[in-house]
Amino acid sequence: MPNKGIHGSQVSDRKGRKFESETDQKRGRNRRNLDPYVMDEGRPEPAVCIRCHAVYKNKHWYFEENEFKYLRENREAVETACPACQKITQSYPEGVVTLRGDYLWHHEEEIRNILKNEENKAMAKNPLERIMRMEREGDNLVIETTEEKLAEHLGRALNKAHQGELKIDWSDEHSLCRVTWERSA
Repeated sequence: MPNKGIHGSQVSDRKGRKFESETDQKRGRNRRNLDPYVMDEGRPEPAVCIRCHAVYKNKHWYFEENEFKYLRENREAVETACPACQKITQSYPEGVVTLRGDYLWHHEEEIRNILKNEENKAMAKNPLERIMRMEREGDNLVIETTEEKLAEHLGRALNKAHQGELKIDWSDEHSLCRVTWERSA
């Protein structure tokens, strides 16, 4: 019997599926199928993203500038926009991180640097995990991400570095993650 995590979601099973909700199991879907920008059947290979220069090969996106140049120069790849670039263009965030509190504005530069460094680490592993925007809205700093797990990761990394109150909320089908971090003085 698989282990159950909070909210009844499956943590993992012997087949390696992670973070699959019971609703997804009943519908016979895995998490990936819920992303409207990821094609279930894959896409023609090789492909290159003309915006960010990511390469799609063996059903994975990755950054390799020399390979991008070679494929594009020799017209060996389909030119497209990767799912992350499509989400950014169409303003379709899957994660929203809201930071608030006086502490934030006294340490703004350091906090922004932590968030950008964490984004860079995530992008090195998966170029589809990106910060779409990071803007001040009133007394809050709002960050939108292309992937829900990146939003959760940013909140946890910031909380680890600066403590505070962290709240992570997932929508019913895990298609949107809202993270709130707050610290007063």
